[in-house]
Amino acid sequence: MPEYLAPGVYVEEIQTGPRPIEGVSTSTAGFVGQTERGPLHPTLVTSWQSYYRWYGGYIDRPPNAATNVFLPYAVRGFFDNGGQRLFVARVVGPNAVSASADLGNCVVEAIGPGTWGNNCIVAVKPASVAVANSPTADWFRIQIAYYRDGIPATFVDPTDLAQLGNPARVEPDVFEDYNNLSAVSTDPNYAMSVINAGSNLIKVNSCTAKPNEVPFPGVQLQNGAAVAATLTEYLDANTINPEDKKGLAGLLAIRDISLVAAPDEVVIGGLREEVIQACEANKDRFAIVSSDGNLSNFTNLRPPRDTTYAAFYYPWIRVLAPHTPEGHLLIPASGHVTGIYARVDIERGVHKAPANEVIRGIVARDLTGNKKPLEFTLGKREQDILNPKGVNVTRDFRTDGRDIRVYGARTMSSDSMWKYINVRRLFIFIEQSIDRGTQWAVFEPNYEVTWTAIRTSITAFLRTVWLNGALMGTTQDEAFFVKCDRTTMTQDDIDNGRLICLIGIAPVKPAEFVIFRISQKTMEAEQS
Repeated sequence: MPEYLAPGVYVEEIQTGPRPIEGVSTSTAGFVGQTERGPLHPTLVTSWQSYYRWYGGYIDRPPNAATNVFLPYAVRGFFDNGGQRLFVARVVGPNAVSASADLGNCVVEAIGPGTWGNNCIVAVKPASVAVANSPTADWFRIQIAYYRDGIPATFVDPTDLAQLGNPARVEPDVFEDYNNLSAVSTDPNYAMSVINAGSNLIKVNSCTAKPNEVPFPGVQLQNGAAVAATLTEYLDANTINPEDKKGLAGLLAIRDISLVAAPDEVVIGGLREEVIQACEANKDRFAIVSSDGNLSNFTNLRPPRDTTYAAFYYPWIRVLAPHTPEGHLLIPASGHVTGIYARVDIERGVHKAPANEVIRGIVARDLTGNKKPLEFTLGKREQDILNPKGVNVTRDFRTDGRDIRVYGARTMSSDSMWKYINVRRLFIFIEQSIDRGTQWAVFEPNYEVTWTAIRTSITAFLRTVWLNGALMGTTQDEAFFVKCDRTTMTQDDIDNGRLICLIGIAPVKPAEFVIFRISQKTMEAEQS
């Protein structure tokens, strides 16, 4: 109760109406895997260009081709198919080390471990506005050049305009330029603050004074090392501090993520099961997994486990890979399918099944040649075997003029109540939205006023969900109900601090089998 102790006018704000519940995001994805370079902490990328700036390009190209190559293709497929927000969790092998260099009074280190950092060179030059005997006299300029395939043996300064026509000149894969930097920590252009906030290649660990001037080829970062990652690094299950979690654990710590995929599941034993288990345990996200490659005997193909928190896709798809000798590559479909999930959520809503949707970004030019878009071409009879098992099939409908489509919408569950992907994901959406939107109720008085406020807030939210087409029913009462009163909790519940709200919803189900029953109609039948 407010206190009124002295005479006067008191103006107060009061809260009226229900507290709004905001729907959580359902189209933000998280991928875990190996990349060319970049940070280990999960980082948000919003386009293929954004991914390239942070993590580089494809990693199955010489001279340092990796074994687990699928993450970059999955990222490209995610954005090609309409995805907009993706957290990438880079993994590296055990005892990985970041390359570093001492510039003299300034120590720099590559962002993220690996041998890639050894291909970075740093030049220190005078600042453009440096003037002797002035506060800018000790300002400086740092330029960083990264050559993915190694620093050229015959090096030509890429910043020298006079050398633009030199045939030995090699353009850096990434070039960064930071001008007019200061070594004074209180200056707004302090080198550590400016570079650490903007660079995708290096970070400044210390800068106590102006570094030594050195033109290109500058100072090379050294001693970067890494080996192939194992399941342990993919999971990072032993890290306690949430801020330090990497790999799958790092993705699980980000609440905004609702879709999870690990494209390297097909080569890292046990990874697929761990991803599914994590989604089941958290109950706030959904896993997209793929079959192993070269499974021509599909009759015995089944999802790896029985769960409502994951969907299983077959077969692999073919994508362009111009940097490889073949020019194309078969990859798991998880990244492309995740993009379809995001696209459908954005365009239609989470209640729409992510099926009968065109899959973009695959090789689809040749109907009869060697570059078939799918690893195996399956028809209706083959899908008759796989669909009841919970295997979602990608099919080629180009002969019908309908392109190549994801043609399944089932979870991996044997429970008919949770057969469809959109039903499970709709419940995740509603549960998480209510969970986050009613946190204000914790430690509120457990009585009628609070119960009414909760009912009103949840009813307003579910009404919007129903009006958006996510719930069945021609009336609100048919679509859902919300009960929070003495019929949902006993006096013992109240005495022990439990507030119980009962909610029922009628989710829409996809029209998986569209049946038109047609019969002949005679004149006599019409008259009778």
